[in-house]
Amino acid sequence: MPSKKSTGKAARQAERKRLHNRAVKSSSKTRIAVAKKEIDAQSSSAPEKAREAVSSIDKAANKGIFHRNKAARLKSRLTKKMNVLTASITKQSQGNGG
Repeated sequence: MPSKKSTGKAARQAERKRLHNRAVKSSSKTRIAVAKKEIDAQSSSAPEKAREAVSSIDKAANKGIFHRNKAARLKSRLTKKMNVLTASITKQSQGNGG
């Protein structure tokens, strides 16, 4: 039992925020994993999944759930994988054209 009424309220608020933050973080991590899976499978939906993942990372960083440096690192790694996929697709299409 908290010694002050305000301490109890602060604890209840912190618990609500913790649960919400955990849900947002989990959702972002799931979107990142799905995007990586799509990129590795060279799926046609990979660019869309990557955009969704980057968007969720940005939203989480703006809310303070991810540190801005961690968000930048996650986005950079995902973008790098996406660029490798795009380059390989472009190289394949150029090779088949001639």
